[in-house]
Amino acid sequence: MHTELFHVVLATQADNGCVLAHRRERVNGGGLRVVLDLAADFGRYRVRDLHQDDGRWTARLGDLYVRWDGAAAATPHGDHDSVLHLDLDLNEGDVHDLVLEVSRRPLGEPVRPSSAWAATRQAWNDRVPGLPEVEGERDARHAAAVLHGLTSGSGGMVAAVTTSLPERAEEGRNYDYRYVWIRDQCYAGCAAAEVGLTSLLDAAVHFIGDRLRYDGSKLKPAYTVDGRDVPSQRQLDLPGYPGGTVVVGNHVNAQFQLDVFGEALQLFAAAARGDRLDGDGWRAAEIAADGVADTWREPEAGIWELDDRIWTQSRLACVAGLRAIAKVAPGGGRAAEWLSLADTILADVAATGVHSTGRWQRAADDERLDAALLLPALRGAIPPDDPRHLAAMEAIRADLTQDGYLYRFRHDSRPLSDAEGAFLICGYWMSEALAQQGRQVDAARWFERTRAACGPPGLQTEEFDVGQRQLRGNLPQAFVHAELLRAGRQLARTATD
Repeated sequence: MHTELFHVVLATQADNGCVLAHRRERVNGGGLRVVLDLAADFGRYRVRDLHQDDGRWTARLGDLYVRWDGAAAATPHGDHDSVLHLDLDLNEGDVHDLVLEVSRRPLGEPVRPSSAWAATRQAWNDRVPGLPEVEGERDARHAAAVLHGLTSGSGGMVAAVTTSLPERAEEGRNYDYRYVWIRDQCYAGCAAAEVGLTSLLDAAVHFIGDRLRYDGSKLKPAYTVDGRDVPSQRQLDLPGYPGGTVVVGNHVNAQFQLDVFGEALQLFAAAARGDRLDGDGWRAAEIAADGVADTWREPEAGIWELDDRIWTQSRLACVAGLRAIAKVAPGGGRAAEWLSLADTILADVAATGVHSTGRWQRAADDERLDAALLLPALRGAIPPDDPRHLAAMEAIRADLTQDGYLYRFRHDSRPLSDAEGAFLICGYWMSEALAQQGRQVDAARWFERTRAACGPPGLQTEEFDVGQRQLRGNLPQAFVHAELLRAGRQLARTATD
């Protein structure tokens, strides 16, 4: 008999390191088979010591403790005594709760499903308030929920929760994004400040501040959620998503990215404007500014994590950050020093990063366009009416767009879509840039086009294959959802000006 399922999966990180997965099934009548097949460390560890205790299944999984409630009638499956099968016969409208707990510590009292549901609803209502001052409020609230879900108990926000969903089939472009990128979380924290999501802002300030106070000018582009180094990339002998292999770790651990200092300064400035930057936060801000002073002349990997060059956008991100933090610096602070450094960097970029046509170019030795060059005016490095910005914006619209989507840059002479997918974050930047110029209708078109590039769950990835209308890469991509919030706020703000 065909059975239609309606289900919700909940996951919360408790103080004791326990993850709770609660699945509630509603059916239109008929039979339902549930299979529990657990493995840890990519299949290295299987369930052991499986037994039933007071109607609940308990087991060990590596060093983890497991308990499954609501499945007293389950039975081990044939030769695989680590796999449980549960057959349910439910009438239309019946509800059956299944609760799976996984913890690094011995489990305490079993979870009460009704209490867990109530607490979860309340927690999400508290975390994701109404956002009436953001265009597309429903999608904005959804994006806020996604960003909260990507944030760990440590405050670190992973770039995505998946690994190895390929950007291009059979091209080796599959990556592990289950780490905290400093830049991405700065984007999310600044977006949160714009729309009043203070818990996300505070989490970003706390995590990034800790990393700066610990690593100083040696700040890495990314960390694990507990602040450790990202492991080196390696391939696993496991079947992967079609067109991709399974990889864990990321080569970003060997890079230096200058713009993370500038983005961190913009984050701290946003917190200070809301009176949410304490003494530790100001110390981290000073460390970030010192990091700019020490390293801004060095080649680095840039926003797109490419080969080391003197990237224009990275240095302008530092200009924006220095100016932002100087505006909110307390009396007797180092504001004058930071403004002077910002002017020095901008003068140098103006001498090396401007194309002969008057627009910004990617690097001193790279005359191409880059969608990231929309950011300097958006973030305050230069005024919105700066001729270099206006020229860059129009050139980007003319050369890097296809079918209403925006690409990062041209890799070579191939059509844009043959090289890679459109970058959704770039579409939101264009919407924000047009709104900043008062071009409300054009801005709304870009916003609507870009936010429509999602699957049924409303999640967005880094790239979108325009020709095949498919999401590409890991999901949900944190910085894309963050920029949805920021572009939506800019649209709403300029609509009322």
